Amino acid sequence: MPPHEIQHLIASLEQLSFNFYGQDFLLTSEKTTDELQTVMKLADILRSLFVQNISTRVFDSGLAIAQFRDKSTRTRFAFASAANLLGLSMQELDEEKSQISHGETVRETAHMISFLAETIGIRDDMFIGKGNSYMREVARALDAGVQDGVLDHRPTVINLQCDIDHPTQSLADLLHLVHHFGGDPKNLRGKKIAMTWAYSPSYGKPLSVPQGIITLMTRFGMNVSLAHPEGYDLLEPTLAQAKAFAAQSGGSFQIVHSMEESFQDADVVYPKSWAPFWVMSQRTELLEKREHQKISQLEAECLTNNARFKSWECNESLMKRTQQGEALYLHCLPADISKVSCEAGEVSAAVFEKYRVQTYLEARYKPYVVAALILLGRFRDPVTLVDSLYRQGTRRIGR
Repeated sequence: MPPHEIQHLIASLEQLSFNFYGQDFLLTSEKTTDELQTVMKLADILRSLFVQNISTRVFDSGLAIAQFRDKSTRTRFAFASAANLLGLSMQELDEEKSQISHGETVRETAHMISFLAETIGIRDDMFIGKGNSYMREVARALDAGVQDGVLDHRPTVINLQCDIDHPTQSLADLLHLVHHFGGDPKNLRGKKIAMTWAYSPSYGKPLSVPQGIITLMTRFGMNVSLAHPEGYDLLEPTLAQAKAFAAQSGGSFQIVHSMEESFQDADVVYPKSWAPFWVMSQRTELLEKREHQKISQLEAECLTNNARFKSWECNESLMKRTQQGEALYLHCLPADISKVSCEAGEVSAAVFEKYRVQTYLEARYKPYVVAALILLGRFRDPVTLVDSLYRQGTRRIGR
């Protein structure tokens, strides 16, 4: 990006109204559209500085704590990359290697990991009614730590995926769409995105990605078509939010039960498997009761039900229904690729290979989104900060 474009981005950042300092980032629905655009613009600035080999190490010490209560590749390394980009050291909280496995309370753990921490990223996405609540419990413990004089400062909490939302993923998706459609969020108005369920030979995939997409893309005037088989409903509050956001932005939100209908004339498609709400809810209850035999029975039942909908695959035939047959394919990865990673899955090998590089570009934005969220939560005047980084031009490495 040419220098004058970085200067323009910094100037446009100053025009937005936002308040992140000392605030946690737990749901995109809790932020204003100006604040969401702030995250995207700052992510673009940080990426531009990195590409120009300009250091963005705004911390000379401090920890970024990562707590992953579910498996992760992209988000785990995005968080580590973001922490390092800003000058923080990342430390993962492994519950099996900590005293949590011996009954240490959330309140105590939150205090003990936070003495010299600047931010805490948490992924807790598998248990309905638990993940986001757990993050807020950690946040309350941190508030108490400051009030009691135990913590000299309070690290901010960032949602790296919960049972409700996957904000760093959906913001990376949104930023990818902004660039794909010309670089201005206004260009997304009137564009149709098909957020559809797709078949997977596994069970228990979280609902947070589709919920994050429908509650974010409706904020920017997109026409969101949510498609899934009967019984694969999302959480009702997220559906209500999507409807309300669409009405506010001038976009639209519809629910259909046909992949073909959702793909028709779509500009963007996002075929992604998720578990029915009732499955995730029942799974949570069984895990709490440690009823492992019933969990195995539930899994078998869910896989049998999934198999009824093997035709829900993103393939060449379906893609022909999209806008000029060339809709942009999105996926949070890893995708279940038919005849590659599984016998039958979410997407055909031909479609995935056509858009494979695009999905990598989509993922590329996540480290910068996470870095933007860390920086915004820790500095009162991020505009002056990034402007100073740019003007100083300290070389990141010797080239």
